[in-house]
Amino acid sequence: MSAFEFPDPVSHHFAEWARFGDYYYAARDIVSFGAPLTVRNLREAYLKGIFPWHIDRLPLPWFCPEQRAIIEFSQLNVPRSLAKERRKEQFTFTINRDFEAVIRACSSVSRSDGHGTWITRDFIRVYSELHREGMAHSVEARDQNGKLVGGLYGIDAGGVFCGESMFHHASNASKLSLLFLIDQLQERGSTWLDIEVMTPHMKALGAIEISRADFLDKLRSTQELGLEIF
Repeated sequence: MSAFEFPDPVSHHFAEWARFGDYYYAARDIVSFGAPLTVRNLREAYLKGIFPWHIDRLPLPWFCPEQRAIIEFSQLNVPRSLAKERRKEQFTFTINRDFEAVIRACSSVSRSDGHGTWITRDFIRVYSELHREGMAHSVEARDQNGKLVGGLYGIDAGGVFCGESMFHHASNASKLSLLFLIDQLQERGSTWLDIEVMTPHMKALGAIEISRADFLDKLRSTQELGLEIF
């Protein structure tokens, strides 16, 4: 089975609105609807700067937003309160120790729009398979008793980490997981990561938004460096 051929976001004509039955949806950020959620399609999509996001009642949308949120490590802002928590060293961090536990925990996080999680059972299954193939990665935060209390997961899109979701069961565990990840990425020559869409927590850490065109240029330029970030 061959991969779905996603359109090139650079030349793609983005529609203003999409209609499904009686339901209209703003489609300016969407390059495709309904492509199957498979490992091959995920690999193809992320390397092109595209990612899926389940929305109830819609064929699976695949996004490349007009405004893309990223963190430039040179602009990272660690608030004093978070830096203080980091110095306490109350968590132990690992990479790729328990990917499926992390993505399942992320799937239980409530969405701000009140809808159910976008991390469906199919997402858990296929991203876990992508992890086994070496493209999806997780960071785990454990407390002093070894209990998983926070973490995040994302995709290595050819030397660029694309963050997908975070969770915490202990205060600051997800944010500190991100700082741990950034340290690891910097050691391997990375200078930025993709967080896809802006959130207040990420903005407080210094995240910025850039245009779709600038993001895709940045993605391709970084991919050409051949970084091995994991």
